[in-house]
Amino acid sequence: REEAQVTAVVDGVLAQFGRIDALVNNAGGQYRAAMQTISTKGFEAVVRNNLTGGFIFMREVYKRWMSEHGGAIVNIIADIWNGWPEFAHSGAARGGMLTLTETAACEWAAAGVRVNSLAPGAIASSGFDTYPPEARAKILEFPASVPLQRFGTESEIAAGIVFLLSPAAAYITGICLRIDGGTPNARSFWKLEPSRNNVAFNGFHRSVTPQLLAGRS
Repeated sequence: REEAQVTAVVDGVLAQFGRIDALVNNAGGQYRAAMQTISTKGFEAVVRNNLTGGFIFMREVYKRWMSEHGGAIVNIIADIWNGWPEFAHSGAARGGMLTLTETAACEWAAAGVRVNSLAPGAIASSGFDTYPPEARAKILEFPASVPLQRFGTESEIAAGIVFLLSPAAAYITGICLRIDGGTPNARSFWKLEPSRNNVAFNGFHRSVTPQLLAGRS
């Protein structure tokens, strides 16, 4: 999110490798808070992390390499559909990143730069273990509201990113790939049934089951 540091990173990568074929904007973060309690400073800090920082990286990578050589960009957002209560700051930033992605996909298409976003749903990761007890209880209840009735895996997110960066996605730009088990499609008038024949993909060698889910099927 610091412009000078981003420029230095991009220049350093080019100096070491001589090219930048792909960019994944995955850095970000937020804190849980009711909207009326979020300070302006806090709101701006989250937006700077989750939107402004991604914009700076996109712009600098494009200007320094991709405008002349092409490339692919994937911006990681979140399950922001229908709003994100208690995360208003992050929801606003991720929504901005969604439309920024769509804009860049149009402006940079002539240079052969594809720009897509990816929206993870509830993904089992070490981040689960950083939440306070009341939030952990809500996490454990969440799969019941997901049509596929489980958490996603880090491998499933990684696979989506690799696909969007790969030549197999050469005609895909400006989209948002949801990896969320169908969560936004669940409806209050439709009772979800236990999901059958759905096996999680686990191919990420560095993935570690969070302690919160240890021993759970």
